[in-house]
Amino acid sequence: MSKKNIAVLVSGGGTNLQSLIDCEKQGMFGESKITLVVASKPGVYALERAANNNIASTVLCRKDYESIADYSKALVETLKNADIDLVVLAGFLTIIDEQVYEAYPNAIINIHPALIPSFCGKGFYGLHVHEAALAKGVKVSGATVHFVTPECDAGPIIMQRTVEVKQDDTPETLQQRIMEEVEWKILPESVKLFCEDKLEVKDNIVYIKEN
Repeated sequence: MSKKNIAVLVSGGGTNLQSLIDCEKQGMFGESKITLVVASKPGVYALERAANNNIASTVLCRKDYESIADYSKALVETLKNADIDLVVLAGFLTIIDEQVYEAYPNAIINIHPALIPSFCGKGFYGLHVHEAALAKGVKVSGATVHFVTPECDAGPIIMQRTVEVKQDDTPETLQQRIMEEVEWKILPESVKLFCEDKLEVKDNIVYIKEN
């Protein structure tokens, strides 16, 4: 397992960031470490989580840049200057363009709170995902960790896990169960596999090496 520098990109409270920090402290990622947190707006609680754990952080506000291209260029420069090897999108809601994906091919992972290809793509984020799942009457839902490509939520799938949907679920209760039982587990597990160089992508399918 080679030592890797991990950047976590956030837009809010940072619950997935916290799960990654906790797993790192338990030694799950070996010598690899979260060395940078990038927030898309100031004042979010995720920045406090970074500060509390002595992790460097920076804020890149979309409104400070004229275009998505300018913003993406600044993000790539920020990541490269920090010698980042793996980029984790953990509730990062700002649109970025192909400059970022080209700079980090198969090295940007995202967590999506549904079983892709269901309830994903443009407009499906946060509670909207769970509202749509409940409106469809699905009996199971879950979360997906995938590599990020220019097409929204369409990159190669690394890991998925399910939860049962209960008849009295609200979008909020379903969201909480998926976070606690799935997101906070499969995101760190996927980061661990990346750090161990066990993820291989062939023809848009992720293969996990056995040893």
